[in-house]
Amino acid sequence: MGHTLIVEDDEDSARMIAALVAREGHTVMCAHSIAAARRMVAMQRPDLLLLDLHLPDGNGFDLLNDPEIVSDTMLVLMTGQASLETSIRALRLGAADYLVKPINPQHLKGLLSRLIAPSQLRAELDEVQELWRETGRFGHLIGRSQPMQRVYRQISRVAGTAVTVFIHGESGTGKELVARAVHDLSRRREQPFLAVNCGALSPHLVESEIFGHERGSFTGAERQHQGFFERAHGGTLFLDEVTEMPLELQVKLLRVLESGTFMRVGSTQVQQTDVRIIAATNRDAGEAVARGTMREDLLYRLNVFPIALPPLRERGDDIALIATSFLQDLARQEGGSKHFTPGALARLAAHRWPGNVRELRNVVQRAWVMASGNEIDEEWLPAGDVADAGPEPDATRGRPLAAPALNGHRDGAAAPPDAGEDQIVIEVGTQLADVERRVILATYERCGRHKERTAALLGISMKTLYNRLKEYQQ
Repeated sequence: MGHTLIVEDDEDSARMIAALVAREGHTVMCAHSIAAARRMVAMQRPDLLLLDLHLPDGNGFDLLNDPEIVSDTMLVLMTGQASLETSIRALRLGAADYLVKPINPQHLKGLLSRLIAPSQLRAELDEVQELWRETGRFGHLIGRSQPMQRVYRQISRVAGTAVTVFIHGESGTGKELVARAVHDLSRRREQPFLAVNCGALSPHLVESEIFGHERGSFTGAERQHQGFFERAHGGTLFLDEVTEMPLELQVKLLRVLESGTFMRVGSTQVQQTDVRIIAATNRDAGEAVARGTMREDLLYRLNVFPIALPPLRERGDDIALIATSFLQDLARQEGGSKHFTPGALARLAAHRWPGNVRELRNVVQRAWVMASGNEIDEEWLPAGDVADAGPEPDATRGRPLAAPALNGHRDGAAAPPDAGEDQIVIEVGTQLADVERRVILATYERCGRHKERTAALLGISMKTLYNRLKEYQQ
């Protein structure tokens, strides 16, 4: 329960909005001009300010020139259209959200349920910052490097607003963790956070998964299905690899972003949604637009607040900090305690980490399993800079590619005379599925059919290994 001030020049609209606010148990006052709003703020500071932009004695933004007026007030703009320009300006002024006219009662109700004073948000951010200074952890993210400190400042700035966030970064850098941090520090934290990988969904089912479908809308649709937009109502929807979304679906996503409405597959009924969108990609979105795989208008609508995640190789001492944290997690899960030797930490720092944090986690898990004592040395860690490993590409053109540290010659693949016993030979042009099968089976045999060691050596989960061996009937 709180006190709301509605600044709206249309008296009928103001009364309608006031009735909706009062119905939720809030006290409410209405002002029809900037001058009247100033007087009412002087009488009682509002917890929530619903501000129209077009007023008879000026622009609604003029009311915000005096920071004392809204120093601890949740600001929500009311506008006829949620344009990109309005979103950016609202962000700069600290607006928590905006409502598109005519006001949707469900959107207003959801907004009132998320009423949190800016001072409370600032206090929570201070706690997160203090924890980061002590432990190096910012939510689920870990790191003290300058590039990551910049990311933390961006998260802190945008979390309390409703603007769309677009995260750019290489695969494995932690884009979903950034999205989760934004959600956890936002006013939507008590509502769902759902993540969907647009590139992993079947092209035939992606629309149904995102928007839902009606019973009988297509073969196999035996019941009504709620999509991600419905299930994330009131919360945050994270669209990972959004550049992989089919073009026809991008049009519908653009409509949701602009109007807050969508339709299930097989339905003609318009559904309302109140969801914050956070998108991400590991590709160059500009190049995707140039190739015609992403709509330019969708890119502009998503790229309101971009966050660029640095690759692990540019994060300096964060590598040791993250690796040690993974060791601590394993100690809690598996029992016991292990630590890296100075040489092992130096080896980790020298690696280029093309797979970023995801690759580092897999390396640490493998080293944990393979290390026989409490110390983890260089034996099971990547050998030097991967950029220097192997012959030049031109030297291998037209020749078989040998995969080191593997044994077994299956499917008639004979080793060349100079091949070692821990090698298999992969001919150029071999299908990737066949390469994967041969590598997994050869490693499995090399490890004496020991599944845990095989999974650790390959850097995959036990579940993945079991599924592959079952598929290969081993």
